[in-house]
Amino acid sequence: MRRLTLLAFIAATLAGLGDDAKSQGFNRESFDVFVDARTGTGRPVYWYSVGTLRAYPSGDLLARVEGFDTSMSDRPDPGRALARQFSRKIYIYRDAESNEILRERNGVAVEPVAYPYQFITYELVGDRLTTMVEQGSGARLQRIGPGDTMQARRIGDAYVFTAPLFLDIPTRGERRYQAFENYDFFIQAPGGASNPNQLSWVRYGEAPAWAGGGPAIMHLVTWRIDQWKDVPASLRDYVETEAPLWRAPPTGLQEIRRLQSREPQ
Repeated sequence: MRRLTLLAFIAATLAGLGDDAKSQGFNRESFDVFVDARTGTGRPVYWYSVGTLRAYPSGDLLARVEGFDTSMSDRPDPGRALARQFSRKIYIYRDAESNEILRERNGVAVEPVAYPYQFITYELVGDRLTTMVEQGSGARLQRIGPGDTMQARRIGDAYVFTAPLFLDIPTRGERRYQAFENYDFFIQAPGGASNPNQLSWVRYGEAPAWAGGGPAIMHLVTWRIDQWKDVPASLRDYVETEAPLWRAPPTGLQEIRRLQSREPQ
């Protein structure tokens, strides 16, 4: 009886939200809202993240996480709903107790999650936003897509864009990289919030070797920062001293093609 009551409450709540809360297809307006929020409109933007890595199912805190994705984009054909995103991203692990950057644990080096580039194309096809992702280099160049599972919702005057990713990618030897990730972007109407561009991100997959392997969940709360000087010093200082390439996104497709041509070390 209690379960039925809870289900009835949820159904009534969703009904009360009205059509604005229901999943909708994309149109040119929602396509432009998403791309402009995600990649900016000319200058680099920084989606800064803080969160945790926890073992599953115990919930034990393995590490804290801090990082960002920096990107910019272009529109190669103004007559089409087509955009190209040029980005880099880096995430560092911090000790759960001291918050110091983790360098080594149990004799295993702790490396940041660092992508020298990601190249993503977005295109409106009918009422679907389709994506194609390129990453890696040389023999390990990967193309993921096309994907069209992103959903657009309106809740009042805010947009919510949900992008689930089901990853099953071959890696070295017989191994495969398998994980589930979900991105919920909350884009507020202009003037509706002091920071109108927000993201909640979760990943379920294998923990790094230094964390013992096994299933783990990473969750990040993210918001967009529009100037490098406003990135928190805790991460800005690290990038400037130890990872200067990630100071800004790739300048365009020419730089990305150059990075793709290199064989991984």
